[in-house]
Amino acid sequence: MLEEVLRQVQDGRLSVEDAAKQLATFENLGFAKVDHHRKKRQGFPEIVYGEGKSAEQIIGIAKALQAQNHEVLITRVSREKADQIRVVCSDYQYDAVARLLFWKHADNRESKLNGYVAVVAAGTSDLGVAEEAAVTAEVLGSSVRRFYDVGVAGIHRLLHHAEEIQQAAVSVVVAGMEGALPSVVGGLVAHPVIAVPTSVGYGANFNGLSALLTMLNSCASGISVVNIDNGFGGGYNAALIHQLINKGAAGL
Repeated sequence: MLEEVLRQVQDGRLSVEDAAKQLATFENLGFAKVDHHRKKRQGFPEIVYGEGKSAEQIIGIAKALQAQNHEVLITRVSREKADQIRVVCSDYQYDAVARLLFWKHADNRESKLNGYVAVVAAGTSDLGVAEEAAVTAEVLGSSVRRFYDVGVAGIHRLLHHAEEIQQAAVSVVVAGMEGALPSVVGGLVAHPVIAVPTSVGYGANFNGLSALLTMLNSCASGISVVNIDNGFGGGYNAALIHQLINKGAAGL
């Protein structure tokens, strides 16, 4: 990109001012500095955390990202705020369960990566976090297969899908209560497992702390743990691993 911009300036096809805008590492909106080089450094564009931001602020950030042809993913967005944003950003999609608002290029709506990410959820009460992980991975370019309500209280439900989960490139395993499901999945598969504890559970669950500690203390190898209710973090890491696997297979 750098060489192409410099050639356009040299040939008179691009002004110095416009070249400076294209090469800027971030765009200062006053209330936010939008990181346009995040994708070059990390493989994915900057993700917008929607909670605590006004609809107007989110629109400004989203439009700045979209102007640079970046995919746009905004997390933790309420239905009310999403409706306000979509008045201006009518081509954005909203997933109410995942609380995610996003925009993708028309030519990037189908995954170009081989294989898939498995998102495994213990119970129906965990679906909000699981869908946050699943939709995040999809927006970032992965194919996702969902395996829901397969917790350890009825482990035969998980075993029914064991072969398909084993064939995934990476699994995101979401569970509340005692948080045992990632250990079980970790003992069945030969790929990375990203464990996501949820705040689902009764009093001694301590809003997800007991599930978090169970996952951190798992005796199954290959398990990494993200923060409580952080479906986004699980989905992002899974997409990154999936992308790296494909690059490795292509010899890049």
